[in-house]
Amino acid sequence: MSDPAAPTHYPGLLAEIRQRIQTAQTRAMLGVNAELIRLYWEIGQMLDARQHSEGWGAAVIPRLARDIRNELPEVKGFSERNIKRMLAFYREYAGLKWLPQAAAGTGQKVPQAVAQIELAEKVPQAVALFSSDVLLALPWGHHLLLMEKLKDAATRHWYMQAMLANGWSRNMLQMQIESAAHARHGKATSNFALRLPPP
Repeated sequence: MSDPAAPTHYPGLLAEIRQRIQTAQTRAMLGVNAELIRLYWEIGQMLDARQHSEGWGAAVIPRLARDIRNELPEVKGFSERNIKRMLAFYREYAGLKWLPQAAAGTGQKVPQAVAQIELAEKVPQAVALFSSDVLLALPWGHHLLLMEKLKDAATRHWYMQAMLANGWSRNMLQMQIESAAHARHGKATSNFALRLPPP
């Protein structure tokens, strides 16, 4: 039963507002994800630099995880294991150069997080495959799965592109990797073409 007080086009208005709310929520989640990926890369960079310049060993990471947990108990994601993963993530994509953000409240226009990344002038060839916007678009769990399962940069890049194009969850991504979807993808077209009847 319709509400007599509702205007004629009310359902359309409600649907449009609902869509805008959902779009804004999605953008906010993607923005948070991009900042998290950037933060993890920067932490990995800091650890890598200290290990090289000051000779820090692996014993620093457990202490760092414990101290972060004690000083910021509400902050999650900084276990010893995850901090080691941040270091590995940085080392996988060390050729990226992240531009600093403008200070909040300065009134300056700040580009989206995706637009704030540049590739360093001399980039290792494997890193050159990965655009910063793709790296920022992937959730952390997807990155961990890709780094663990795929050592070949070109293959990892293929899965990143396919995941973004198809909206794969982490479980779906794992299934695609385990079934070697990248190997099947190139063959599917050629096999189909071979079976077509002659014109």
